This record gives sequence, C-alpha cells and structure tokens, in this order.
Amino acid sequence: MASESHHPVPAPSRRTVVASLGAAGLAVALTACGSDDDASGSSTEQGADTGTGGAGAGTGAGAALAKTSDIPEGGGKVFSDEKVVVSQPKAGDYKAFSTICTHRDCPMTDLKDDVLSCSCHGSQFSVTDGSVKKGPATEPLAAKQITVDGDSIKLA
Repeated sequence: MASESHHPVPAPSRRTVVASLGAAGLAVALTACGSDDDASGSSTEQGADTGTGGAGAGTGAGAALAKTSDIPEGGGKVFSDEKVVVSQPKAGDYKAFSTICTHRDCPMTDLKDDVLSCSCHGSQFSVTDGSVKKGPATEPLAAKQITVDGDSIKLA
C-alpha cells in the first residue's frame, strides 16, 4: 500500500477569501441583472403591443420596428427588446432614444404620456427630446437613429 503524504495545505488568507466572495457576489449580481433585463423585456413586450402589424419580436437594425400609426402624437412607445423608445413630438416628426437610464444604466419601460420613468431611482425623461425632467440623472437619453419609409419605422 502506498503511504499517504500528509503535507499541510496552507489556508487561504482572509484577503483571498473576501476577494473570492466579492467576485462571486458580483457574478451573481450581474447574472441577476441580466436575467431581470431579459424577463422585463419579454413581459413588457406583451404589454407594449410590439406585435401590432407584425413588427416587434426579433427586430434588428433595418427591420420594421413599428408603423407610424403605432406612435401617438405628443407621446411615444417603448420597444423593450430593442431598448428604444420611439416618439412623435409633432405630427410626422419621429424621434428615438435609448431606454437605458443615464443615471445607473437601468432599463426603463414605464412610459406615461411623454415621460419615461426609471423604476430604479426615479429619474424621468422626456421622450420627445430625451431631456431630463427629474433627477437624479443629469444626462439626457442617447438618441437612436431611425428611418421612416412610408408608414414603417425602422432602426437605422
């Protein structure tokens, strides 16, 4: 029988244990954020009427996002999967902005009239021009490029 060698294995330092737990916690938090984002995107998709006229799910750059009749004048519509809100500030004038809050990068889906609100910290943005209506955010929403072709709105 082979003799077993009993060499003591040095225990990890407290710093190593704390750093490992911190990295594991960060991985769990990021995974949870990713899962949360996916879950909110699919549940909001149903509530956001993205299926109207065959537009919505699986939309990429160049694909039809919405019909012009889907976007209310003076308001907008959130497309969660694409992380974009499309608005119509005045008749025939369409704009698009990111739905990622500029304060802490939270995805936003809460749109009432022309105000997009962040459920994380309460920031509010105008969907007609992307400006901050209420902090803590201080930076406006990032503009997104869209094209209007007939009655079809597409991400550029």
